[in-house]
Amino acid sequence: VTTDTTLRGLSSPSQMFPPASPQLPDVIFYYKSSDTTQACKQGRSTTIRLRCNPTVTAKDDIRLPSNCSEGTCDGCTFHFLWQSQHACPLCTENHYREIISACIQGIQTTSYVWQQPLQCYDGVSLPAQKVSACVTLDFWLKFGVSTGAVAALLLISISCYFWKKTRKLEYKYSRLMMNSGGKECELPAADSCAIMEGEDAEDELMDLSNKSFFKKIKSYSRERTSDGFDSVPLKSSSRLLREEED
Repeated sequence: VTTDTTLRGLSSPSQMFPPASPQLPDVIFYYKSSDTTQACKQGRSTTIRLRCNPTVTAKDDIRLPSNCSEGTCDGCTFHFLWQSQHACPLCTENHYREIISACIQGIQTTSYVWQQPLQCYDGVSLPAQKVSACVTLDFWLKFGVSTGAVAALLLISISCYFWKKTRKLEYKYSRLMMNSGGKECELPAADSCAIMEGEDAEDELMDLSNKSFFKKIKSYSRERTSDGFDSVPLKSSSRLLREEED
């Protein structure tokens, strides 16, 4: 038993019968008799092709080659084609597919059909039809339009809010400019550096004069006299005060 067209010197030419499905080749049985005759010195042989055909309901559907009506062309080798449901593999989930219908009034059905051409028999059965709730395309379209409209209204509201707020700020600024009367460039008087009432500035002036006096004494160059002592020219405090004022 094999799917090959030759086995140990025996052959079953594929052109004798209609071609089989490439996904499911024929299963070939080879039989050989060792008895020889004057006409068949190599003995007689028989090949039987077992082919899957789920549509065949007859128990025995045996066909002969189209070019050899007696089943043999030389009288020594016989060829037969046997089609049967029982030559098919058992059906599995891979042999059917699902079909989902359109969503109609919120209801969607799922049906199952066999793959064509059908190449299985018995095994699993087709699942029952399923009915499920669904959402139509119109719903999503309406939802999208509604969402877009709400977003547009929200954007317009926010824009109006900020526009009104900007107008209020502009109005307040214009009122402020009008109330200032063009005096926005005048600087306010400083209050931290002014001499408060009752304070005497004379002490501060004398202190500054004394500091300047000692600085000038240090800046003069020293002159040495004939007796070996350094002489530093001094000015009176009144003259020094006048120089500071100048």
